[in-house]
Amino acid sequence: MRRVVRAARIRGQRGAALIVGLIMLVLITLTVVAAFSLTNANLKAVGNVQVRNEAVAAGNRAIEEVMTSLLPPAADGTPSLVTPVATVSNVDINNDGNTDYTVQVAAPTCVRAIQVSGSGGSASGPGGISGGGSSSGSGLSGVPNAYNSVWDISTSIADLATGVNTAVRAGVRVLLNQAQYDAFCH
Repeated sequence: MRRVVRAARIRGQRGAALIVGLIMLVLITLTVVAAFSLTNANLKAVGNVQVRNEAVAAGNRAIEEVMTSLLPPAADGTPSLVTPVATVSNVDINNDGNTDYTVQVAAPTCVRAIQVSGSGGSASGPGGISGGGSSSGSGLSGVPNAYNSVWDISTSIADLATGVNTAVRAGVRVLLNQAQYDAFCH
């Protein structure tokens, strides 16, 4: 009789081991699927940050181009009176020969201008905005009718691959003479 009881117990244990093994297999499978999903989400997030950083770099590159060409002197050395205009810059960020980003740069605008200390009087920019920088210690105190101006340069960057848009803004300080101040900031 003892043998019959043992045989029944062994058969019951074999079935229980199979069920426990299947449950463990399902749990391991769920863990692997969850880890894969989490990794995939993190990969997408990192890719989005990389695309955004590339777009900002493309915008900064276009802003640098505009800053270097903002009010350049004429061929004879006289200060420029040509109004800054909006531009479009195609940027190949990875140097593969294809345009990756299109950067639209709005026409730079004079936000404010103040007369350099020692050049007589004071002035404010459009809308009565005043303040900003100081010319003390800059070597500009003896420049007659010179103005420290602050210009706003705004960009809109379009990623051609994804269609995502990003914006970058920068301010640049430019020294203007009286004629430039009257033409652009008055």
